[in-house]
Amino acid sequence: MNIIFYLICYLSFLMLLGVFIRSKIKIFQELFIPASVIGGIIGLILGPEILGYYFNIEFFPKLWLKELALLPGILIIPILASIPLGLNFKNKNNKSGLRDVSIMGAIMFIVTFSQIALGYIINFIFKNIFNYNIYPTFGIELNTGFAGGHGTAGMIGRILKDMNMEYWELAQGIATTIATFGLIGGITLGIFLINRASRNGETTLLSKPSLIPMELKRGYHTDIEKQSSLGRETMLSSSVDTLAFHISIIFVVCGASYIILNFIKLHKIPVLSSFSVWAFAMVLMFLVWKIIKFLKLEWCIDVKVKSKISSSLTEFAVVAAITTMPLKAIFSYIFPIGVMILFGFIFTWTIIRFLSYKYFKNNYAFERAIAMLGTSLGVFLTGLLLLRICDPDFSSPVLGDYSLGFSLTALMGPVLMITCIGLSIQYGALIPVFLNLFLIVITVIFIKIISYKFSII
Repeated sequence: MNIIFYLICYLSFLMLLGVFIRSKIKIFQELFIPASVIGGIIGLILGPEILGYYFNIEFFPKLWLKELALLPGILIIPILASIPLGLNFKNKNNKSGLRDVSIMGAIMFIVTFSQIALGYIINFIFKNIFNYNIYPTFGIELNTGFAGGHGTAGMIGRILKDMNMEYWELAQGIATTIATFGLIGGITLGIFLINRASRNGETTLLSKPSLIPMELKRGYHTDIEKQSSLGRETMLSSSVDTLAFHISIIFVVCGASYIILNFIKLHKIPVLSSFSVWAFAMVLMFLVWKIIKFLKLEWCIDVKVKSKISSSLTEFAVVAAITTMPLKAIFSYIFPIGVMILFGFIFTWTIIRFLSYKYFKNNYAFERAIAMLGTSLGVFLTGLLLLRICDPDFSSPVLGDYSLGFSLTALMGPVLMITCIGLSIQYGALIPVFLNLFLIVITVIFIKIISYKFSII
């Protein structure tokens, strides 16, 4: 137990160091690199892969590194379990709003399917044409790193570790590497595209490239009046702290999920025995949220508070994932990783731009495209950042459509990931490719039906 405490202290130190460096060094501000990523890179430098290897300096025991590598896979459980809590898809009452949400969600699904298919195609090419010794699931990291981000990289490690795959740490490290390139590249590419689009008159609200507020670059407001609230106090402290109440719900669900999974494995129930604990946690949280709504207790849940909890856990998961990246093993895959990242960028923007301009003509097409690009290469907040540059006051309907569309992919993405991992291990890389190509066709048909249906109403 003491090791866990020491690890949290160490990760907290790296996090604060990242905050300080981000606030002082301009290049990190211009690239909007999160403090957790900076802290993780510092932890990687201080670890045995760099200073420990070249200078024989040990800043912490090697035993810590093994525990740190497990941490992202552990933290991803409450992060994913929290997603259904407070979820509400009934914000759109008008039919045009429902159309826009459905199509934005469908486009992000197509990007997800395309990234997974592309990753496995590269797996097949390098293994069968270039004779690379590639592990069976290589390729799933493209979507996990790009659309999932650093926090979700721990999911790869968790799934493969549960399957007793010895390369789980390497896969987690590759996903983290791709997430880093996706985050930095997504912001850089996004800002370049915004400037170009504004000069070409493609932006609806932005007449010329605007100056990004300094507070956004530094990552904090010094003016107390401008600082946002963390959320509603749904509970009175005389009974229980609101934050503790929300944390308790999330972790009770996680604990119950472990009990269910252990029961299933004890009785060797087919199919269900191969599922990861986070899958049960998400399903169970859906049921818990349904019960809360049935009992008319929605007032006790604040989505903003819940999001802050999952965001906090994600920050620690990011620091731990980057700190424990197995650099030597990753460098042996540097060529296929580079190819995957390069084509991932090209395919992602090409698909998003084409579909957005096709189905959202004269309806904030570029703003929708840039928001989807941000989340498809980084995380939800990356898309939010790029959208804010185009739409500083969020006066367009894009934010609401984007948020609800993203929620759909956030729920289905993990299920698709574990399905593709299982298929690639059992049948090879091409089966997940065919599955995702089939899903792309189905989703395109869905978009055409939705578009046609609302055009005649």
